[in-house]
Amino acid sequence: MNLANVPSTPPPRRILATLCTYNEALNLKPMVETIFEFVPDLDILIVDDNSPDGTGQIADHLAQTYSQVNVMHRPSKSGLGTAIRAGLTYACQHNYDLAIVLDADFSHHPKYLPDLLSVMKTADVAVGSRYVTGGGVVGWTLWRHIMSRSINRLAQVCLGLSTKDCSGSYRCYSVNTLNRIDFNKFKATGYAIQEELLYRCKVAGASFREVPIVFEDRVRGSSKINTKEAVMAVWLIIRFGFSRLCGGSP
Repeated sequence: MNLANVPSTPPPRRILATLCTYNEALNLKPMVETIFEFVPDLDILIVDDNSPDGTGQIADHLAQTYSQVNVMHRPSKSGLGTAIRAGLTYACQHNYDLAIVLDADFSHHPKYLPDLLSVMKTADVAVGSRYVTGGGVVGWTLWRHIMSRSINRLAQVCLGLSTKDCSGSYRCYSVNTLNRIDFNKFKATGYAIQEELLYRCKVAGASFREVPIVFEDRVRGSSKINTKEAVMAVWLIIRFGFSRLCGGSP
């Protein structure tokens, strides 16, 4: 047999899931266990902002229990945007192929992870979408629906994004795409990171696919999103849109 003609098996993709936590002591352990139930061969990075409820200690215990779990302890609550950037930067520095971001409170259920990963064969960014056929939201107030829909529409118009869900954070990124982005130039420190990430990926030439998910509002713990975060997101989207209109870089 001519071994030169035998196709080689490509190495398995190295996948990192990032969980950014602040006061998620009730959710973290079952969340990690459920992630491994659906995708047993990935690594998990927990980025904890010195949670006063002991989330960091639970994360350390999980890292002792599972060799695939690592923990990044940050000294204080510094914003979701900087936590996500820290996780994605870690994925780049440690030569992963794919980087997943999802919430630690089960509003992003791990059962959708196989669907996200499956479309990464033909896309650079997979978006867990509430606003495509099959997607949806459970447990929101009318105001939360209005706020989310308005911000998404604003992002589509100002930033030229084709994705229907621009503000959700349940995503999978190709690390090759992330390596083309300068994380030091990011402006968002809070929830506006979602729109900024999509915009910077778009500018970097990324292709996108949306996968339907049903977002279920958290049962345990309290939500961190507020009106101030929404206002900051609107301001940054308009700022980037103006820069885009003028032909400038993000």
